[in-house]
Amino acid sequence: MSLDAITDQMKTRIGAGGNFKKSVKFDFGPDGLVRIDDKVAPPVVDNANEPTDCTVKVSMADFMDIAQGKQNAQMAFMMGKLKVEGDMSVAMQLGSILG
Repeated sequence: MSLDAITDQMKTRIGAGGNFKKSVKFDFGPDGLVRIDDKVAPPVVDNANEPTDCTVKVSMADFMDIAQGKQNAQMAFMMGKLKVEGDMSVAMQLGSILG
């Protein structure tokens, strides 16, 4: 899946007003990033490298495996495949976005 496809999917999941009410950035390294800011109305989902409450660093392949249920996020974190910077409580709420 491409960065544009992931960005579009996140826009659909956040919708016109989600319950997330935080900001998070998924940093895919050289593949780019997706920023979600649900602190504003309407929520913003884009590829801007702006400050957020939390940054999740993960490869795009591992992100896709987690989003599709092929890999457990906690296991990916413990194995070092997923790194969290900033507010860990935001990362714990990501299930509401990733499904």
